[in-house]
Amino acid sequence: MLATIPSAALVGLDVVRVRVEVAITRGTPMIQVVGLPESAVREGRERIRAAAARLGLHVPGLRITVNLAPAGLRKHGAAFDLPILVGILAAWGELPSGRCGRWLLAGELGLDGSLRPVRGALAIALHARRAADVDGVILPAGNLAEARAVDGMSGGGPSSFRVLGAADLGQVVAFLERGHGLPRARDLPGGSLAPPSGDGPRGDPGSGPGDGPAAGRHGSPSASGPDLADVRGQSQPRRALEIAAAGGHSLLLRGEPGAGKTLLARCLPGLLPPLGLDEAVEVTTIHSVAGLLPPGSGLVRRPPFRAPHHGVSAAGLLGGGSPPRPGELSLAHRGVLFLDELPEFGRPALEGLRQPLEAGHITLVRARHAVTFPCRIQLVAAMNPCPCGRRTAAPDECTCDPPAVRRYKRRVSGPLLDRIDLQVDVSRVPWRELASRGGAEASEAVRGRVLEARERQRRRQGRRLNAELPDAELDQLCALGPAAEKILETAAEDRRLSARTCRRIQRAARTVADLAGRNRITDADVYVAVRMRLPEKEEVA
Repeated sequence: MLATIPSAALVGLDVVRVRVEVAITRGTPMIQVVGLPESAVREGRERIRAAAARLGLHVPGLRITVNLAPAGLRKHGAAFDLPILVGILAAWGELPSGRCGRWLLAGELGLDGSLRPVRGALAIALHARRAADVDGVILPAGNLAEARAVDGMSGGGPSSFRVLGAADLGQVVAFLERGHGLPRARDLPGGSLAPPSGDGPRGDPGSGPGDGPAAGRHGSPSASGPDLADVRGQSQPRRALEIAAAGGHSLLLRGEPGAGKTLLARCLPGLLPPLGLDEAVEVTTIHSVAGLLPPGSGLVRRPPFRAPHHGVSAAGLLGGGSPPRPGELSLAHRGVLFLDELPEFGRPALEGLRQPLEAGHITLVRARHAVTFPCRIQLVAAMNPCPCGRRTAAPDECTCDPPAVRRYKRRVSGPLLDRIDLQVDVSRVPWRELASRGGAEASEAVRGRVLEARERQRRRQGRRLNAELPDAELDQLCALGPAAEKILETAAEDRRLSARTCRRIQRAARTVADLAGRNRITDADVYVAVRMRLPEKEEVA
């Protein structure tokens, strides 16, 4: 008596097909799971027996051997509970093995027979969609909203492919007996899956219907942030924020405590457009694999905003663990990673950012395998001028001696700072200006200019933002006239700028021109970009 049920295992963001092979033979009554199962998989034996007994299903008192193939891949998590139990019932003849073998199953069983959501359901559904030997995938009902985008997706699989959801084991058994009765993901209420075209409330990019929350440890990727209308003064930091949003540039805010650095950084998501469908699927997949999607939540439509505490470990920031999971860097993919109090972060964590910031992905190599996580992010960082923070605003009140200031600044390496496009000073705003009412431009107005600038980039260079342009294309797409080139040359020689910094200034100047609606970069655009990169230098020409 033998049955084989398709299932899947997560390796990073990738999905590996797992064949759940069940054999029932005479011998000591037991359920033995082989194929490198970790403890949560092995403990599923007790959940399986309790769930089956609760629903009156018969698990034979014989020797049951379950092999999770490929046997050389370590299996993690409780998602194998459902395919193992269905495999036992199919091998014993309680369910039709032919029909069971055409559905990829994943789900954790409760002792009462309920099905609990699993991590990576969207990635599993996408993997099953590309397979030709399955009719669809059956997931817990709590995962159905996130997998809805896969149900009925065109291309890459059979047209009859279905994503079904079940609340408990009884519904799965009834469906496999009759061939119908489970709800499809695309039939959930919520309407179209097309990306939203309009804008939502002030400071909150539009949200597609049926989207649910996607809360993380440091805030929800779909939560609206503060509005720029709440920021008083700060004309240059506000301009830098607009340039960063339009071109996807990284940004460093320097200034004394309480000057408004954190408020400015949290305004950035409100300036960004909503995610397209492909981007939303990418982001949702990452959050699903990380286990941060609440049950019933749909696609993450808004750019994520992650703000880890400076005590985060290198693995927590970059990714890692066993099995490897995405860190804060990848959880901010297609969104914003905000590092407040930048010098207080651990040196290994900060230095680990250098290569991923340019590559847009991070590869974690372990003894058994290597996994790659995407991390196309906008880095926004904030720091004080010295440990006490008073050095620029009130030098007489600063309690830091020069060696302490040097040590503080050395915590952030030059190569990391070299990779930050815009670096501006945030000064204290006088009380009279703070107490004023009205007059500050709202996020909605700024977002309109950002969207127009991004549309110009799309027509010129496709989906790549200015910050993502390769060096080989800068002379064509970011060409400088003689006057503009002279300004950049003077700044480079005066401040001994690296080639990387000069190229980043060139990309930022292209964004300044896009915001102004200009096809060519002028000397004024380069001057603004230089001032945004070298805020401590008043004159560069």
